Amino acid sequence: MFGFRNDGKRIKTIDPVMRLVPHIMPERSDAQVWSVLDINCEQLDNFIFEKRKLGDRYSYMHLLIAAIIRVLALRPKLNRFIMNGRIYKRNDIQVSLAVKKSLTDAADETTIKLTFKGTETVSEIRDMIDKEVVTNAKGAVVNGTDKTAKILTMVPNFIIKMAVGFLKFLDKHGLLPKGILNVSPFHTSVFITNMKSIKMGYVVHHIYNFGTTSLFLGMGKESYEPIVKDAESESIGIAKIMKVGAIIDERICDGLYNANSLREFKRVIENPHLLETPLDKKVEDQK
Repeated sequence: MFGFRNDGKRIKTIDPVMRLVPHIMPERSDAQVWSVLDINCEQLDNFIFEKRKLGDRYSYMHLLIAAIIRVLALRPKLNRFIMNGRIYKRNDIQVSLAVKKSLTDAADETTIKLTFKGTETVSEIRDMIDKEVVTNAKGAVVNGTDKTAKILTMVPNFIIKMAVGFLKFLDKHGLLPKGILNVSPFHTSVFITNMKSIKMGYVVHHIYNFGTTSLFLGMGKESYEPIVKDAESESIGIAKIMKVGAIIDERICDGLYNANSLREFKRVIENPHLLETPLDKKVEDQK
């Protein structure tokens, strides 16, 4: 209430134009800006094969999540969200992703959310992801998100509509209980979908009006494409490219900051050895 929330702090030093933008575009669906990133997989593959020889197993998903966590720690404006016309900086770095309990049409799907400090190494992030995915992939496991969804859907449809509307009202005014914020996958720094795991190309996924997500990444299956290997000699080669669809809420910061953040993400994920060194501390956003 009055700008106070459990999951973030209101930024009071926003310039007038940025402060006005959320009132011009009140919904996230008004403010979606999308990009497609071409990720060269050469160094990712070298890193994965090198670590496999030492008995460590990594996937593209591990490296993508580690890279976006590092960028959120270094580029804090990307970890903002808009609620009720106000701009907030998030208290934590959080990642949500959907997990299929098995790769069949009939299998249940659940969503997990992990919280990070932003200073972790890629191995620490991998271990946290694997532990959570293995736990939630078990058929009998019901996590907090599943339990909350089950409770909300035990009543007739019109009551579900009223309940969700009430939750949106509470969220808008900073009154949503911390217990619901903790299990809601829609209150997160970034939502990630792994289309590669089902052998599909990237998607440019929408961001949700419910919750506070300002960033969505859709990772697709890699393919071989022609690239310019040397601009001076104009030599052409073939490279394995993984496309990642990125959607950003343009209201959280200006276009240059968004563009530089995506460039930094591409640089970091294409150089995964950078992620083996822990970050001393994450960069703090303005007050």
